[in-house]
Amino acid sequence: MVTTSPVTIAVPAARHPRPHTKVAAVLAAAAGLGGAMLGHRLVPAVGVLTFAVGLGVLAANLNLLPGRSKAALGFLTKKLLRVGVTLLGFSVSLAAIAALGAPVIAIVACTLVGTLVSTVWLGRRMRLGAARSLLLGTGVAICGASAIAAMEETAGADDEDVTAAIAMITLFGTVALVAFPLLRGPLGLTGLQFGVWSGASVHEVGQVVAAASPAGAAVVATAIVVKLTRVLLLAPAVASVSIIRRVTSRTATATAARPPLIPLFVLGFLGCAALRSTGVIPAWALGWVGQAQVAALGAALFGMGASVHLASLFKKSGSLLVLAAVSTLFITATALAGVLLFLT
Repeated sequence: MVTTSPVTIAVPAARHPRPHTKVAAVLAAAAGLGGAMLGHRLVPAVGVLTFAVGLGVLAANLNLLPGRSKAALGFLTKKLLRVGVTLLGFSVSLAAIAALGAPVIAIVACTLVGTLVSTVWLGRRMRLGAARSLLLGTGVAICGASAIAAMEETAGADDEDVTAAIAMITLFGTVALVAFPLLRGPLGLTGLQFGVWSGASVHEVGQVVAAASPAGAAVVATAIVVKLTRVLLLAPAVASVSIIRRVTSRTATATAARPPLIPLFVLGFLGCAALRSTGVIPAWALGWVGQAQVAALGAALFGMGASVHLASLFKKSGSLLVLAAVSTLFITATALAGVLLFLT
């Protein structure tokens, strides 16, 4: 009787932060998001989400956040993450993807699956851990920071895994946006081939645009649609991992929480994509939804970064760097092979 009462009092307090700590968490997330947007305006090649997680890490490690607000910020982060991933579905047009044709869609799908599976396999062989390897593979194979954030809970990863994976995506995505335009001429790629190659292998949407821009507006348009095909495949990827973890879990008991069969935000993502594809949503509304999606994910990734300690983040950073390099080379070479073989 005496020992159980403290537990029953403590749990609700942790799950439901007090009002004043909620306000502090919201203000901190808003400040982090504002700083990330300003950073992106000053350095467009670096995305809002990357700036957000970086500012979160700095705020935490410079002790700029009130201690009692950190728990509330973590609570807010989980909510915003689900909202942001759900709204990401509005960026996908099923009609535009279908117009690419079967060969291009097959190239994207095979490249994505091969990259994800090979990265996870190699990461485990390198003893990086299943969660961190899966997050990096998801970021490289699908859509960078957004995909990493979406996969975090399903993978059983922590915020340091997320931050480390995003750091690798930023590094090698930046290398790609410089290298791709330089390689087009020596490789002899047509506009279509270059657009598909860029969209199928460069990590972030912004990096895809930067890599394809020197080839002209038509190539950029192709690259973006190919990239959004990868974004659409985020939903089945997360759902597949969730199902595999649920089926193969040996530790779950009747009282322990098991991963949901299909996370609700994945269903929300698909629903938003379907609604976008009906054409009933005007362009101006899609623009506002896009801003809301970036804001939600940006604030969420600031919160994730705020829980990271740099000392532990850099553990095994050398191995993660090698894995990121190999994974990037794999997706680049595989997509290029598909383009050269099937888009002649």
